[in-house]
Amino acid sequence: MTASEHTEIREFVLQRLQHGVASELRDLIHRLHPADLAQVLESIPPEQRRMIWFEVAESDMGEILAKVSDGVRENLISHMESNTLVRAIQTLDIDDIAELVPDLSSQIIADVMVAVDEDRREGLGAVLSYEEETAGRLMNVDTVIVRETISVGVVMRYLRLRGELPQQTDKFYVVDREGVLRGSVLLRNLVTSDLNQRISAIMDENPQTFLPSDSEEDVAASFERYDLTSAPVIDENGRLIGRITIDDVVDVIQDSASRTLLAPAGLDDEEDIFAPVFQTARKRAIWLGVNLVTAVLASWVIGQFEEAIEKLVALAVLMPIIASMGGNAGTQTLTNVIRGLGVGTISIANAKDVLKKELLVGGLNGLVWALVVAFVSILWYDNYGLAAIVAIAMLVNICVSSISGVVLPVLLDRIGIDPSLAAGVALTTITDVVGFLAILGFAALVLV
Repeated sequence: MTASEHTEIREFVLQRLQHGVASELRDLIHRLHPADLAQVLESIPPEQRRMIWFEVAESDMGEILAKVSDGVRENLISHMESNTLVRAIQTLDIDDIAELVPDLSSQIIADVMVAVDEDRREGLGAVLSYEEETAGRLMNVDTVIVRETISVGVVMRYLRLRGELPQQTDKFYVVDREGVLRGSVLLRNLVTSDLNQRISAIMDENPQTFLPSDSEEDVAASFERYDLTSAPVIDENGRLIGRITIDDVVDVIQDSASRTLLAPAGLDDEEDIFAPVFQTARKRAIWLGVNLVTAVLASWVIGQFEEAIEKLVALAVLMPIIASMGGNAGTQTLTNVIRGLGVGTISIANAKDVLKKELLVGGLNGLVWALVVAFVSILWYDNYGLAAIVAIAMLVNICVSSISGVVLPVLLDRIGIDPSLAAGVALTTITDVVGFLAILGFAALVLV
């Protein structure tokens, strides 16, 4: 089935559910890929979700649970019997089981550990011993290992006897008798080499490796940088303990992109879009409260210059322009710096150079738009003093916002706070307060 056919079927399922027709959907549900079913389940309210979930084949349930958001997963698990849940989970790869563990009760985790075979139990225990959002939690232990002294022909015979290879296998790993990683062999090089050639002759002696303590963001950046499909994970002694594959890295990249998009608004990418109203309202109320505090601060600044505004009403008209331009300039810088921190091109080492560059850009743009807004002010109010005040305020606010757009995310990242979550609100507060303070302060000193 093509991707477009999957999409058409998925849309048909959603349409039929909206019209309350579920009897026609059983065959279609069984034809959908688990990934498409996961998307369908995230797109419908809980009542309809249960109708679909009870028709899903048990063999697909585990993969679906691994793909849906945390909020939807919690809802689905709450309607499953313990035995069914254990059977669904035990079929998954070890890294996928590890991802589900935070959403499972201790009893279900224990039952899963009993249900899997001894090798998988040991592998799962090893993966769970590492902290979340690290390379250790991303890895799987289903590695194919060979010795460097054997021939290509021996490896080919071994692979035929072994049969099925682990998913996303693009290379084999070469280890010595102590399990220390010696190199890797690409599958494409193996199948095109002479059968009598030694593995040592075709292996890469310096593959990209990760420690289990490496952050998943660093792993994702390396996969992108080096165009990796899989990569080995080694311990501090160089022994091979697992591998990370591209499918898990794609999930990390998608999660990171979702957090970057939603975090500035105080939203959670793992939340069920159809979560109870009170639950969603409570989460958003906290963020609205934070924004209220910043708005009150900006209003307080304005309140300190009521007399100036009363004497020169034009200030009330021009203030939003100053704040808005500063906010926009700061957001441009902030977005660029947060992305740089995420991909590793910006760090403490080069933050000063980035700050200089952004300050120069802000100064240039500030000068250009200061002249523009001054000209507009003259056309509107025929007041050259007011035009000069507005121009200076514009230049100051854009320069300050450019500085803040660099300093805030770098500082937050340095102290371990996600810049995408907190920097936006702080920047808005700074640009509003500085913008209002600049135009009203200068006006109070010069014009009023």
